[in-house]
Parts: sequence; C-alpha cells; structure tokens
Amino acid sequence: MLEIPLFPLQTVLYPDGPLPLRIFEPRYLSMVSRCLRREQGFGVLLIREGSEVGDAATYEVGTIAEIVDWHQGDDGVLGVTARGTDRFRLVSCEQRNDGLYLGRVEVLGRETPAPMPDEFRSLQTLLSSILDELGEHYSDVPKAFDDASWVSYRLAELLPLPLPTKQIMLEMADAPERLGLLRPHVEKVAIGPG
Repeated sequence: MLEIPLFPLQTVLYPDGPLPLRIFEPRYLSMVSRCLRREQGFGVLLIREGSEVGDAATYEVGTIAEIVDWHQGDDGVLGVTARGTDRFRLVSCEQRNDGLYLGRVEVLGRETPAPMPDEFRSLQTLLSSILDELGEHYSDVPKAFDDASWVSYRLAELLPLPLPTKQIMLEMADAPERLGLLRPHVEKVAIGPG
C-alpha cells in the first residue's frame, strides 16, 4: 500500500500522458510543495460527482502523476507539468482539515509492452501525424509507436470521448482490446458528424 495526496479532476490521466495544471487553491499548492520535497507523485482521479474546487466523489482507478516541471506565472498562479506513471486502485481516502485528500492506494503497475497488431497499424500512423501537429505538451513525451499500450493510451487521451468512456479505457488492462474499442471513435472523428 502507498499513501499519496489525491487530486480529483475533470480529466483522465493515462500512463506516460502529459498533465499541465494551473494551481491556485491552497490545498493543492501545499500538495505540490509536499510532492516536490518528498520526490513523490500524487494521484489523479476522475470526478464522478462534485467539482475540482469543492468536495468530490471519484472513480476508484486513477494514475499517479509525477511533477516534471513547474513555474510561477505572472498572475501568481503556479504552473505545473506532470506526467502519468502507474495506474492505481483507491483503497481508502480521507480528507484533511485543509481540504486535501489523502489516499491509500494499491499500485496496479504498467501493462507489459505489446507489439502493435497489424489490424491497428492505421491507428499508429494516425497518432504519429496528430502528435507531430500538437507540439508543446507532447514534445517531451517519450514516443513508443510500436507499443500497443502506449498508442492506445495516447489515442484515448486525445480523442473527444466522454469522460466515463475515457475512464473505461484507463481501467482496461488489455491494449488490443482498448484499440478495438477506440477504432470506431477514430472512424467517427475522421468521417465527421452526420
């Protein structure tokens, strides 16, 4: 078991995915300070009910985020860039007096890298062209286009999917199955509405 601070968000973070944040709430400023001091990550969980600013009920599976860069903005807001590492399952959670959530989590670890099945090579090519155009947040992300897990996570985070669908993709432990579920969404986006 691992105890980490939790950051409920209206987003799903995947392993190796970038997470740019603007931190202004005292509880999360304290969290960032704690994480930097201890060289520890924090847990990102999708909000099921509630909001990022107030109280929130979350899903049980999330991703540990490691802070890779930070800067103080001219507006006094702390800019943080984090990257997803391991998935985890929330075992228990408590809220401190300052509002920060602390969770005891079971680390689920990473999927074993798997070669891209031939039937999904077009998704690999599509992702490569999308990332070339995105630049900034993905320029420092190590690329693994031959890994079905990596490709499926990048597509899940980039496609305009409903958040509960993104959560399902995070909870899945089989990359080819995830790619199979993503393909109709890719085709829908490529064809357009109508």
